[in-house]
Amino acid sequence: MASGLSMRAPVCLIENSNGQFMVKQEALQVLTTVTQPVVVVAIVGLYRTGKSYLMNKLAGQKTGFSLGSTVQSHTKGIWMWCVPHPKKPNHTLILLDTEGLGDVEKGDNKNDTWIFALAVLLSSTFVYNSMRTINQQAMDQLHYVTELTDKIKAKSSPSTEQINDSMEFASLFPDFVWTVRDFFLDLEIDGQPITSDQYLDNALKLKKGTSEEARLCIQKFFLNRKCFVFAPPAPTKKLKHLEKLHDDELDVDFVESTKNFCNYIFSDAKAKALPGGGVVNGPRLGHLVLTYTEAITNGDIPCMENTVLALAELENSAAVQRAITLYEEMMRKEVHLPTETIQELLDINVICKKEAIQVFIKDSFKDVNQKFQKSLETELEAKLEDFCKQNERKSLERCRALLQDIFSPLEESVKQNTFHKPGGYGIFLQKKQELIEKYNQQPKKGIQAGKALEEYLKSKETVAAAINQADQTLTAKEKEIKEQQRKAEAAAAAAREMEILQKRQEQMKLENEMRQQEHLRQMAAQREAERRRVLKEQEREQARRLQEQARLLQEQQMREIAEQQRQIQNLQAQVHNYESGTDCIIL
Repeated sequence: MASGLSMRAPVCLIENSNGQFMVKQEALQVLTTVTQPVVVVAIVGLYRTGKSYLMNKLAGQKTGFSLGSTVQSHTKGIWMWCVPHPKKPNHTLILLDTEGLGDVEKGDNKNDTWIFALAVLLSSTFVYNSMRTINQQAMDQLHYVTELTDKIKAKSSPSTEQINDSMEFASLFPDFVWTVRDFFLDLEIDGQPITSDQYLDNALKLKKGTSEEARLCIQKFFLNRKCFVFAPPAPTKKLKHLEKLHDDELDVDFVESTKNFCNYIFSDAKAKALPGGGVVNGPRLGHLVLTYTEAITNGDIPCMENTVLALAELENSAAVQRAITLYEEMMRKEVHLPTETIQELLDINVICKKEAIQVFIKDSFKDVNQKFQKSLETELEAKLEDFCKQNERKSLERCRALLQDIFSPLEESVKQNTFHKPGGYGIFLQKKQELIEKYNQQPKKGIQAGKALEEYLKSKETVAAAINQADQTLTAKEKEIKEQQRKAEAAAAAAREMEILQKRQEQMKLENEMRQQEHLRQMAAQREAERRRVLKEQEREQARRLQEQARLLQEQQMREIAEQQRQIQNLQAQVHNYESGTDCIIL
């Protein structure tokens, strides 16, 4: 039950119908929602003593538990009210109001004893409500406490001496609060004022001449004791409408005592705990209610040890399952199957396993010899094995799908007899190797990548062998054909060579003839050229001679002209000299 939430009204927890106790499912359902530690306060006492009023005050309400206004007892069985604890965060206060003890209508106090025992077994603080004073009559009315050793067992098979004297038995009992209503006396002894706690301690002292069994049992069983005394709340006429009265309409001392009582419960009442220190929450309290009530219904004696062991068995089994569930949820969230390596899975397992064990330790109690923790660890190992198998399976599934996808073109080529030819096996191997490399480059194949590839290749060995055999057969035939072709080509080449030789010889003969003809032509040409050269030489010689003759003639003419010019010049000189009177004539 989350903080701030509470029940609107009490519900019946254990119904008392015709002397038969029956646990109510509605109340158990409420308890399943209370996951916080619980402080359980149960109140018992004679009917019509105002128990329900105090419980309503603890719930912070004026109404809730039935107060009644007649001499008839209203509360039957045990009623429960869960409210948020006003002073302890993350705690729930559970109030248990019991049917009145000593109701004359029941005619048998056997049920009263069981109601008293159940209140003791279920509560962490047990409130006994009585009237007016703690005297011998009050002690006699508290005879139920003397029957506790007959109604409750601490161990499954202890001796009587162990039950009566064992401090362990006493440690299982709740804190004891005695509330005395309509108290008229002065709190003093021998004229000295005392506290209500001192008043209770004095009342519990052994006195001569009286039955001391009840006092002795209270001292032995209830080690922590507290007492509150209450003045009458209001005039008698107003008591039947007590829940409607405001505090200013009530007796001041009564209001103050009620406040002190509530403050004590809120501050000092401890959370319900199991032997061994296990904290009780709503579901655990519900288990205690069922177990104790079932024992009483079956005529057995409620055994605390067996109840706690049964609860431990139940709680620890549930804690194991919660831890396993948490482990599986964390693994599914953190592990992305398939993992690349097994170590990756193991590393995540360490973290999830540690968290699961911590949750188990937190939720478990009284795990004797770590029986349940060892069981949890065994189951976690099995879960890890399951995850490892899932990892392998997921890896195989992915790898097989990848291989089918990657190698499908190659398989289709095989079906089409693409490699059914000489050298086809080599081509097949080359294609296969290329696809293997492509497969190896694919991510997130997981730890079965090698195995899946090996299985796939092994499954195709027959196909590969067939391709190889066909290749060898076809290659042999091809070699034979090629040999025949080679021989034919060699013969053809020889024939071609012979033909070429013959053509070459004919060509050479033709070329020789042509060379001879060319030689003759050239010789004729040379002779013609020589003739022409000689002719030209003769012509040139003749021309030269003519030129020489012409030159000589020209030179002769030039000399003659020069001589004539000289003579002319001499004549001219003579003429000049003659004219100038010179006698000499130059010749």
